[in-house]
Amino acid sequence: MENREVMAPAYVYMVRCEGGQLYTGWTTDPAARLHAHKTGQGAKATRAFGALSLAYLEPCPDKSAALRREAALKKLPKAEKEALCAAWAEKNRPRLSMATRADAADILQLYNWYVLHRTATYQITPSTLPEYEAWVEDTLARAPLLLARDGDGRLLGYACAHRYHPREAFDWDVESTIYCAPDACSAGVGKALYGALLELLRMQGYWNVYALLADPNPVSERFHEKFGFVCVGRQPHTGYKFGRWGGMSIWWLPLRKGSAAPAPVRLHLTPDEAAAVLQKYTAT
Repeated sequence: MENREVMAPAYVYMVRCEGGQLYTGWTTDPAARLHAHKTGQGAKATRAFGALSLAYLEPCPDKSAALRREAALKKLPKAEKEALCAAWAEKNRPRLSMATRADAADILQLYNWYVLHRTATYQITPSTLPEYEAWVEDTLARAPLLLARDGDGRLLGYACAHRYHPREAFDWDVESTIYCAPDACSAGVGKALYGALLELLRMQGYWNVYALLADPNPVSERFHEKFGFVCVGRQPHTGYKFGRWGGMSIWWLPLRKGSAAPAPVRLHLTPDEAAAVLQKYTAT
């Protein structure tokens, strides 16, 4: 998940409130701003009416453009605002699929954006296409690599799992990874991707999922807590990027409990099994 370190693009947005009202504002961090509205730390209007969810998000070149667009949206009749929200929701509804080698370029472009602009990854040098073509195939050899695209086919995010440790005793453990496009971090993309990923991993027979997060990263921590992950350790002063030190936190989700000997992991589910799960989370 995103951890903002440099100035992000500006966005204008609308938030749906409990009574159906739409609150309009602007931000550089949609995920953090939505959280503020939902926890009573946002605008007076959303504190009064109760913010529920993001209803509309539009990128703008800079703060000045966002302020102008915000003023224009506020002047629109309610029916026109609702039409914008409906069109945005349908276009940005995540369509889930299993990745193939042909998707490597899109995945690479999204990941390298985080390499260059965020500390969600401590990688500093961008990866190359040959590296990611091989990475896609290596990942799919043991676990799902899921994509979420919008109605136009644009990549909104991806989620996957890979070996937590190379020794055989850890064959039932995986490390999860998720990255969403900066303008998709509050649109339900991560929820759909992670929900599907965790269900597929459980079906395969994995017992434990670990997530390694840059620390601090409160947005990602809240996200993982919603899925039942708990923090089991913090490593301070671990990575140096963007001119300063950061830490690492370790989060754990048990998919199974008990002390019985585990059955071998199913490295590959059937196409029908995977398709049913992907359709389930595409429709939500």
